[in-house]
Amino acid sequence: MLHRKRTRLSADQYVGRKTSFVTICCDHRRPYMADIGTAQAIQRLLIECSARQSFRLHAYCLMPDHLHVLAEGSDPRSDLLEFVRLFKQRTAFEFRKSTRKSLWEMGFYDYILRPSDHVEDVAAYIWWNPVRKGLCEEPKEFSFSGSQTIDWIMRPRLGTAWSAPWKKESTARESRKKEPTEKERV
Repeated sequence: MLHRKRTRLSADQYVGRKTSFVTICCDHRRPYMADIGTAQAIQRLLIECSARQSFRLHAYCLMPDHLHVLAEGSDPRSDLLEFVRLFKQRTAFEFRKSTRKSLWEMGFYDYILRPSDHVEDVAAYIWWNPVRKGLCEEPKEFSFSGSQTIDWIMRPRLGTAWSAPWKKESTARESRKKEPTEKERV
């Protein structure tokens, strides 16, 4: 019997007034959101679904092949898993109607912010993503980034030291792969 690594916390950990960083990737990392019409429709549904599920969007950015969202539950019953499920379902349905293609990968990455994490640092990480990828010179130039809670255009930052936890893990794995083995050192 094949056992899969459990990648989610228990469902109750995603409920309430918590702030979470979410990354959702396009199917096979295809740049579907490079199409302006597609990106506009996804952005509209993101805002609509967040309101319907009682989430405030501190930051979001629709990159060509993935989406970052920093969302905070505004109600004790706010459910991040339900918000993401509804958002992915609605956007995938609309996309499939017009293209007959799958929009999203099956899962998504999530990180519930800890008290030591600063919302604005995580938001800056999200907004500077298009700059890091060479899509624009300044975050405010990128059309598909925003916030419902932070006047982010007025608060430019030169990046942030914050990084997605799964990026740190993959970077650490890559570093370990490059370290010479005991035999190679001898």
